[in-house]
Amino acid sequence: MPPASSGASATTPAVALTPSSPSPSAADSRMTPGGPGYRRMSFALFLAGVATFALLYSTQALLPLVSDDFGVSASTASWTVSAATGALALFVLPLSALSERFGRRAVMTASLTVAVAVGLLVPFAPSVEVLIALRAVQGAALAGLPASAMAFLAEEVRPKALVAAIGMFVAGNSIGGMSGRIVTGWVAQAWGWRAALAVVGVVAVLCAVAFRALLPAPRHFTPASLSPRALARTVRTHLSNPLLCRLYAIGALFMTVFGAVYTVIGYRLTEAPFSLPQGVIGSIFLVYLVGTVSSAAAGKLVARLGRRGALYLAVSTTAGGLLLSLSPSLVLVLLGLVLITAGFFAGHAVASSSVSRTATTGRAQASALYQSAYYLGSSAGGTLGAVAFHAGGWAGTVGLGILAVLGVVSVTLWGSHAARASERALPASA
Repeated sequence: MPPASSGASATTPAVALTPSSPSPSAADSRMTPGGPGYRRMSFALFLAGVATFALLYSTQALLPLVSDDFGVSASTASWTVSAATGALALFVLPLSALSERFGRRAVMTASLTVAVAVGLLVPFAPSVEVLIALRAVQGAALAGLPASAMAFLAEEVRPKALVAAIGMFVAGNSIGGMSGRIVTGWVAQAWGWRAALAVVGVVAVLCAVAFRALLPAPRHFTPASLSPRALARTVRTHLSNPLLCRLYAIGALFMTVFGAVYTVIGYRLTEAPFSLPQGVIGSIFLVYLVGTVSSAAAGKLVARLGRRGALYLAVSTTAGGLLLSLSPSLVLVLLGLVLITAGFFAGHAVASSSVSRTATTGRAQASALYQSAYYLGSSAGGTLGAVAFHAGGWAGTVGLGILAVLGVVSVTLWGSHAARASERALPASA
């Protein structure tokens, strides 16, 4: 991996925005499973992932209650989720640039601090408009964490262990998403949605404190100067890379499915023939444990099937779950959610880790662009999923998901065709 120079200015190449890659001798000191500090680092980032998803999607399981309390439609209530994910998508790139200058750990710590502070204010929102605004601020604050975490791992972990390390961070996302929804479901059933959000805020505070105490100091980070021109050139370089663009599209499309399904599922389960209480609906999110397993196993899937093979498996699993969820049987609906969740988290872990390995320079920006596409997909999925549900019921939401899945298949097939064309061109160029 060629090293990039540090200390970029407006006149230096775009790659200069990225801290130097470890030299061959320094690479030997990067962390690996079983080595010093690896478990602490993995657990710290796991907790960061828990806090991020618990806060980011804290209102998702509560949308029917928010609709009832404020007297608004599902589409309006869904903006309490879409505003947070949309703001994260918009701010992830500029905050990742700050991490190049001030360090990954500093930016991640600041992001969590602001996000949990806002999380303690969210339960007191007097109107849905204020609630949406606070959620947007919370999402913008959290934007400093995902891309910085992936860049931290790419710098501090050996390449062969990178997929597994990122898989643990993604697993923390799934645990946070699951626990946040389960806790809010049962607390809301007893004391209302405001108390539920307050509990999530307190849990996030504890995760943030433990994260800062456990995360080891970086050993392979070199600060770079902040240069808007260099940042723009780095972004243009990444967006001109066909493989990175395909990975960004895959992340966005996978998240469109996931955002649509989990934004709307609460409304479906409160209606006939299910008519489930809020606490039971929250418990449905135990299926996130499947995502924990599938994301952590992404490294083994890639080793056995290759990146494209792992993506095809993830797509097939997600599509099967969508179709199964159309059943009027609660058992089959739950099985469908299990398959959707497993496929999504596996696909996300494969795509996000591929971004970190593909980008040899400007890793934070490469990861930030992926996160931006990913959370734009979440925001679009949440909003469009609610609109589709209003227009065509659950079948409308599933239809939207199938279209997004077909998009993933098309992009992956395009990548396979491009790879074969490139291989055929190599002998001719030689």
